[in-house]
Amino acid sequence: MSDMVLAWLKIGGGLLLLVGGGESLVRGASRLARYMQISPLVIGLTVVAFGTSAPELAVSVQAALAGNADIALGNVVGSNIFNVLFILGVSALIVPLVVSSQLIRWDVPVMIAASLLLIVFGWDGAIVRWEGIVLFAGIIAYTYWCIRQSRQESRAVVEEFQQEWPTENEAGVKSASTLWGNFGWIGGGLVLLGLGSTFLISGAVKVAASLGVSELVIGLTIVAAGTSLPEVVTSITAAIRGERDIAVGNVVGSNIFNILCVLGLSSVIGPTGITVSDSALALDIPVMIAVACACLPIFFTGRVISRWEGGVFLFLYIAYTTYLIFNATTVAV
Repeated sequence: MSDMVLAWLKIGGGLLLLVGGGESLVRGASRLARYMQISPLVIGLTVVAFGTSAPELAVSVQAALAGNADIALGNVVGSNIFNVLFILGVSALIVPLVVSSQLIRWDVPVMIAASLLLIVFGWDGAIVRWEGIVLFAGIIAYTYWCIRQSRQESRAVVEEFQQEWPTENEAGVKSASTLWGNFGWIGGGLVLLGLGSTFLISGAVKVAASLGVSELVIGLTIVAAGTSLPEVVTSITAAIRGERDIAVGNVVGSNIFNILCVLGLSSVIGPTGITVSDSALALDIPVMIAVACACLPIFFTGRVISRWEGGVFLFLYIAYTTYLIFNATTVAV
């Protein structure tokens, strides 16, 4: 078996393990949260939204430890672009998405602020440890705010999240076997995430070297799209079911988590922080910021992401990815 075939098998196998691990982690964590009598709304805004970003966290932290900073950064930036343009685009094409006033007033501005903070911290060519600590402190503050804000939500919103993540039967939810079973799901998910991230990074580095393209491009495309598969499943399923806010909220929450937690932890754990290349500062991070800012005017138009706006999002993602591949191929040649 050639090295190239083995590298692609590692990527494919790594993605499968990441998806399985993310699903296992979300299932165990959401059930554990219900066991602890945390409201369904908080579970949806934090446990599920952050849980679907677990593959990004596993891959970026592993990449940072291995010294593959471009993959760690490209994974986050590429995932955030993918989440908005591709996932919201496809979801809106299925059914126009209603956007809550809370997302417009608070969560999207937080996503934009986090994106701007990323380019400020990375402007000198690296996100160092103290900057990573600031980013991670941001996700703690945001989570605390979500929990406080959830107490003010209407009964209709709480019931919607209850429908999406229902309580287990009351007789079983408090049993010891259920409690340990939840820890089993969480532990199994973490193991799968660790293995999947190792395989994916190993294969991605090999493919980048073989094709003569940068690790940043691989991180922005293959790795980013692959680690965003849980968000794809969650948001599109929610759109098909007609669940208000969940399709959009999952994307916005995941993007905030990616910058503040994933990059924050990666910068703290990495031996020298996260290096930010000139090409990322010149193109990819500005595109991520533009995509985040584009959400506000689109969300404001009747508080609905219409089908034609979803089509524009999807077209822009295809154009961006095509440019990356074309530019990488041209440089390699």
